[in-house]
Amino acid sequence: MKLLAFFLAIFLSCFPLWISAQGFKLPSEQKLQKIKFELVNNLMLIPIEINGSDLTFVLDSGVSKPILFNLAEQDSVQINNVSEVTILGLGGGEPIKALSSTGNAFKLGKAKNYNQDMYVVLDKGINFSTSLGVPVHGIMGYDLFRDFIVEINYSAKNIKLHNPNLYEDKPDKKAQILPLTVESRKSYVKATVLSEDSADIPVKLLVDTGSSDALWLFHQPEKGLEIPHKNYEDYLGRGLSGDIFGKRSKVNGIRIGDFELKDAKAAFPYRESIGFLQNYGDRSGSLGGEILRRFNMVFDYSRGTLKLKKNGNFKAPFQYNLAGIELQHNGLRYIAERIANSNGIVQQKKGSFGNVQILLENKTRLSLVPEIVVSSIRSGSPAAEAGLKEGDVILAVNGKRIHKYKIQEILKMLNEKEGKRIRVLIERYNRDLLFTFVLKKVF
Repeated sequence: MKLLAFFLAIFLSCFPLWISAQGFKLPSEQKLQKIKFELVNNLMLIPIEINGSDLTFVLDSGVSKPILFNLAEQDSVQINNVSEVTILGLGGGEPIKALSSTGNAFKLGKAKNYNQDMYVVLDKGINFSTSLGVPVHGIMGYDLFRDFIVEINYSAKNIKLHNPNLYEDKPDKKAQILPLTVESRKSYVKATVLSEDSADIPVKLLVDTGSSDALWLFHQPEKGLEIPHKNYEDYLGRGLSGDIFGKRSKVNGIRIGDFELKDAKAAFPYRESIGFLQNYGDRSGSLGGEILRRFNMVFDYSRGTLKLKKNGNFKAPFQYNLAGIELQHNGLRYIAERIANSNGIVQQKKGSFGNVQILLENKTRLSLVPEIVVSSIRSGSPAAEAGLKEGDVILAVNGKRIHKYKIQEILKMLNEKEGKRIRVLIERYNRDLLFTFVLKKVF
């Protein structure tokens, strides 16, 4: 099962187009800054202030410079010193136009950088909020990992930005320290893939907290990295330059240091979807959030180390999209509900899509809620065979009206377990239709 319908492939890589003196700093006497994050589909969403505006970014260790997008959900954001540039990222499309901006004030608590560079993407199509179900305004990574020793606790859902000059590493017998290589503003670790014939294949993997997937591998027969026989074609996500497609499968295992995960979910992106990489060099793929969340970790770019310790997620099963449905928000819709008492007021909650309620005549509540639609369906999947179509508006799953749930919770309902019978009520061309299907293994 995949908890995010529209896989958020934020492997958004771009070429650094400038070099300027900048850096995050804490007050000289402060040892660390602790930041709480929201974990949505294996992605860490952190609060950040940019030029006085409060925004939400994905902490993405796979991106070299902050990228600001989805400006439509923010009343105003000041952007300093702009010029037009071209950015090329993952996806089968062409490079996109963007703005480069310098001299911006970034704040995460008391961690501040008053001279931060960033990219600004104005294309409205680059918007991951609709698939995550919460507003997301951008991504950032390298600048924080460069300037701090970054401790990520997936269990407690917090990040600690340690002042490198005051950091004291605490010995932990249950943790392991691995070499970490930083190249072109990105970090890599060495691991071992266990293939179908149980052969050990050494690989070098990008450590990418901005990917919600588990493991991406490049098809490299010369290294022994073949696509397993049991696989299916799938939409893997969207990059800056378009959609990403490939084969989804699993490998016998992945070994990182002394830690081994068996039957690890893996995807093999088509080369044309990641063509901007040109030459893979000695890189064999990427480690994403579905694997990384199984550890608490400490990144130390300055010393070239990554400290890993298993957490309570380590033995959790890998999640597959058993139903074959991809979902996303598609604007807002009204629903009417009978209620016992009201006083004719209007209520609104912040921080989500819609959630406006109008109470009428002590009888009816009109609520403006997100409209959740089927964005795509995997060919041959249970949902496709049952007759569901792209564009269908989801109203209820197994008798539960979905407007009360987050999009990730709805996806969990749709992909609960093999053999589960799923009933989906949808609206299509102003008609309510009920579809039923049984979840099947994908392999």
